[in-house]
Amino acid sequence: MLRVVVLTALAMLAFAGNSLLCRAALRDSALDPASFTAIRLCSGALVLALLVLLRRQGPLRGDWRSALALFGYAAGFSFAYVELDAGSGALILFGAVQASMLGYGWLHGERLRPLQLLGLTSALGGLLFLLLPGASAPSPQAAGLMVLAGVAWAFYSLLGRGNADPLAATAGNFLRSLPALLPLIALYRHQLGWDGLGALYAILSGALASGIGYAIWYAALPHLRAMQAASVQLSVPIIAAVAGNLLLGEAFSLRLLLASVAVLGGIALILLAKARA
Repeated sequence: MLRVVVLTALAMLAFAGNSLLCRAALRDSALDPASFTAIRLCSGALVLALLVLLRRQGPLRGDWRSALALFGYAAGFSFAYVELDAGSGALILFGAVQASMLGYGWLHGERLRPLQLLGLTSALGGLLFLLLPGASAPSPQAAGLMVLAGVAWAFYSLLGRGNADPLAATAGNFLRSLPALLPLIALYRHQLGWDGLGALYAILSGALASGIGYAIWYAALPHLRAMQAASVQLSVPIIAAVAGNLLLGEAFSLRLLLASVAVLGGIALILLAKARA
């Protein structure tokens, strides 16, 4: 149980790091979202392939469905963050992930115990409280793109639950996603912009927060039910919002603090219920 908790916590930090790196690159540099997506996926594929080769324990794995879901998530994520700040973007993303994965779990017979239901209610209540009128409303187009990214990420996560070798599967999925970059770059060829700092952010996002972070997530997923995997990811918007305030100067408020207590407390109850099961 301790190993699962540690792996899950590291994965959530990596997911929040992706929001910060992408937002910083698109806000503070001339790098465009298509280039960010391309650099992120290429650097992630390179690092993961090297890790698999150094390990010398079998070939790359993965599948084309997971690769397409990974590309859909990465592209939607990048284009949405042109207009969203780190906290609200992560909130929309993992709200969509949570809804998709809870729906999958419900269709496959998963039901919540009373303590888990209390925890999920607290977590969702915290998110709803954060979204009450008074904060700046996100762009509908950007929010829609992030919802699509969340659905793609949920699909990717569910496909990865049965992988016996998460590192090889993640590496294979990253490599298979690269051909999809060609039509994306061709479509936005007249809007491409280069920036050294933005490229560095994209490399860090791909190599560390995405590649290694996803391998860690794949290692944790077999030990989590769909509802638990959905619920624990609700911590990412809070981490991203707090870090966005500290590192990017984005807005922070008492409302965010209270929502953080509700969300993280709810997740703690869900994990406690799993430990007692």
